[in-house]
Amino acid sequence: MTSAHHGTRNPGSPGGDTAAGATPLGNESDGEQLSLEEAIHQVEEAEHEGRPPAAGALSNALTAVAVVALGVAALVGSTGLGLGTARSPESGTWPLLISGALVLLGLGLLATARRTTDAERFSPASWLVLGGLATMVVFVAVIEVIGFEIPAALLAFVWLRFLGREGWRTSIVTSVAVVVAFYLLFVAALSVPIPHLF
Repeated sequence: MTSAHHGTRNPGSPGGDTAAGATPLGNESDGEQLSLEEAIHQVEEAEHEGRPPAAGALSNALTAVAVVALGVAALVGSTGLGLGTARSPESGTWPLLISGALVLLGLGLLATARRTTDAERFSPASWLVLGGLATMVVFVAVIEVIGFEIPAALLAFVWLRFLGREGWRTSIVTSVAVVVAFYLLFVAALSVPIPHLF
């Protein structure tokens, strides 16, 4: 008679067996894993909600060509500033390095244009990017005339406040701090011949 009740004891009792119909620990673990996967899926959907549609291969290629063209134009402009040497750099040395990196990045974008799926199609928000590029062009155009301090501070402020949407105080303090740090490092410490006011 005692054997008839074997296997029906309370699973919480000491030495008790699992009752019929009880959920094994393995199934509970699977349920938790499923819930985690669902949560991750919901987070991914929330991140992509409201984003512009993905750009196609042609848009990616045109963007890459524009980046390469901008890099080449900056390369040409940097040579006009004077390149100098590794031991004695001149005003065009740093722009030359940045322009070369820009060209390489543009070529990399062009090579992966057909496989890129996370680029966004042009939208009203894309004007902010074009505005950022325009500020860079103005920066390069005026740095030789009035030095780098004022243009660099204004460039950093515009990018922080209007592109990065940082607060007014953060944008102002960070912009001034960046210019001061740049001046102390490259002008005062390394004596790099960058056009400057002071």
